[in-house]
Amino acid sequence: MLLISQNMKNYDLTLPKDVVFRINLAWCNSLEELEVKLAKNKKAEFFIDLPIGRIKPPNNNYSLEDMLPVIEANPCIKYLAVSNVENKDDLQPFLEKLPDYINIVPKIESPKAVLNIKEICDSLKTEKKIVMLDHDDLFSSLIRDNKDRNSFQEYIKKLIGFCEENSISLLRTVGVVFSDDEKRITQYEK
Repeated sequence: MLLISQNMKNYDLTLPKDVVFRINLAWCNSLEELEVKLAKNKKAEFFIDLPIGRIKPPNNNYSLEDMLPVIEANPCIKYLAVSNVENKDDLQPFLEKLPDYINIVPKIESPKAVLNIKEICDSLKTEKKIVMLDHDDLFSSLIRDNKDRNSFQEYIKKLIGFCEENSISLLRTVGVVFSDDEKRITQYEK
């Protein structure tokens, strides 16, 4: 899967046909703004990143209940990433309430999540299982929990090994796009 920010459509770039557009709801100031972004690319598939427990800016928050009408009205949303998943219980409300065609993607952001990866993946309902690794948050979690920072690579290797052995797609950051034409400052705080 090639997952890119929907902001890439703002530039004169030729994108692969099978690209999936990611919208991080932390950066959406309203659900109306989300609806506009979805409407601009009706033929595309979308990956919506729902931040839960986010403390860094931007910090726009939406509940699953807020999102359900938007998801049901937009079948172009195929994936929903859930932040800070540490065990299967964190996914339960999403598994119960989301339509079956939505691929729930747990975001792995802590050592506890890595240690519970089998339980997390076993709870997913879709045939094609996907998890997303947030390297920065995993490292920050190690530091916050006073764990050895050198264990970071071991957690990464453990997660990669599990995903490879079980045919689970592991989404990882591959570079970032920087631009000098970004003018927004208000989206850092609502």
